Amino acid sequence: MLTRLKAKSEGKLAKQICRVVLDHFENQYSKELGDAWNTVRDILISPSCWQYAILLNRFNYSFELEKDLHLKGYHTLFQGSLPYYPKSMRCYLSRTPDRMPSERHQIGNLKKYYLLNAASLLPVLALELRDGEKVLDLCAAPGGKSIALLQCAYPGYLHCNEHDSLRLRWLRQTLESFIPQPLVNVIKVSELDGREMGDAQPEMFDKVLVDAPCSNDRSWLFSSDSQKATWRISQRRNLPILQLELLSMESILEDTMVTGARDPKAHEFIAHLLRTLSFIHTEMEKLESSI
Repeated sequence: MLTRLKAKSEGKLAKQICRVVLDHFENQYSKELGDAWNTVRDILISPSCWQYAILLNRFNYSFELEKDLHLKGYHTLFQGSLPYYPKSMRCYLSRTPDRMPSERHQIGNLKKYYLLNAASLLPVLALELRDGEKVLDLCAAPGGKSIALLQCAYPGYLHCNEHDSLRLRWLRQTLESFIPQPLVNVIKVSELDGREMGDAQPEMFDKVLVDAPCSNDRSWLFSSDSQKATWRISQRRNLPILQLELLSMESILEDTMVTGARDPKAHEFIAHLLRTLSFIHTEMEKLESSI
């Protein structure tokens, strides 16, 4: 089964590198990473070397697929090494470079697996989601972390928010492809500015997942639109400010960290750190406007 799926994806691995983006990376990362940049660069420009974890969908479980993964030498991730790892979550990674294609979206049919970066599961597991809890996925598209959350537990309420309209469609399609109809009733999808969620959504969440927008270097390196890629590069400097604003939301500081943090001292430290960063950012803006 894996051999058949892999054959279909061979033609998709050849991608055209956007020279504008690569030149920018060469200039920036060669200074920041030094000699290590050469190794990073080799992997970055070689999609066939990228490793994706395979997250099985418990709502359409395939014994045949899991058996094939074992036969191909795939191994389970994190199990036994983390304090929280639900038995309902099944995630595999190959010990050697291997690539499976994404399944096609078919209305009415649930997909059997989701491809994602294995590291992206760590914040999901860190939430230690329990049945019945109310959770907010603040920047949810394309939906991988929301899907992962639902592999861990049955939340009482899952709010998936995405401010970008195009990515919102992607999010809706992902949820439709993985979640059975009965569970859809506890899921809400919105298109709100995450920085205003505290005012727009005053309800209390037990836990909040913030996958703040990032530079997404790997995707833009293979952009077919060099003009748009150039604009994207110019916007990179604004990302830290946006990330800070999302993390500094009053609703997250007062609601989520209190209910989600296991150690009150740790919560207080993080809350103090975010308030300090927010204060520094405000003072920097004042200084820049006075120059």
